[in-house]
Amino acid sequence: MDLVYKNIQDAVSNGRKLLAVLIDPDKFSIDNTQPFIEKVNKSIATHLFVGGSTVNDNATEILVSVIKKHTRLPIVLFPGDVTQITDKADALLFLSLLSGRNPEYLIGKHVKAVSKLKNTSLEIIPTGYILIESGKETAVEKVTGTKPMLKHDIQNIVDTAKAGQFLGLKLIYLEAGSGAKEALSKLIIAEVKQALNVPLIVGGGIRSRDQLENAYKAGADLVVIGTAFEEDELFFDELIK
Repeated sequence: MDLVYKNIQDAVSNGRKLLAVLIDPDKFSIDNTQPFIEKVNKSIATHLFVGGSTVNDNATEILVSVIKKHTRLPIVLFPGDVTQITDKADALLFLSLLSGRNPEYLIGKHVKAVSKLKNTSLEIIPTGYILIESGKETAVEKVTGTKPMLKHDIQNIVDTAKAGQFLGLKLIYLEAGSGAKEALSKLIIAEVKQALNVPLIVGGGIRSRDQLENAYKAGADLVVIGTAFEEDELFFDELIK
């Protein structure tokens, strides 16, 4: 049963906003897992996302296994490559990079992942991933060889998101990129949300409770925060339940 996706759908139906804490295995110390996850558990976070653009082999599986010892929150893979797939997690965002035109990230990597997913217990959630310019070159750009969408070309962003929905994708993920200088504008989020009939995820550049609330008010159903916690774990103090 697709419990993670159903949980997201139910939250959207009930007007309940969700928050995912993103942990990049290459930027996170295993030794810090217990104290970090304890802070996550005390916060308003509802999900844990694990992944990054470039991650060493087996690092994801090792980290997920350790995290599971300290939380009951669902752990969702946010993989930059097939090497980050592990059955230890609860679900996988099966990402298609809609903002780029590199076939490897539109379908190529997905085909390579099939052998790993044939007998998996992972809940696989087809997700359209849209990278939007944020003032700096992101790891996603470097790894995929694609450019982000222009933030002023809102209609193109909206049409891209809607095309993803028409293709049958169950989630649309708007991303400013890891370490983005600025969060996505409320206008972009609102326009995309208005066009969609599937849940909307928003990430990148959110470093304060105000920015988080602005994303929610604009229409984000689930917000992802990663860099803010990497740079300053005191941010958790703003997000206590």
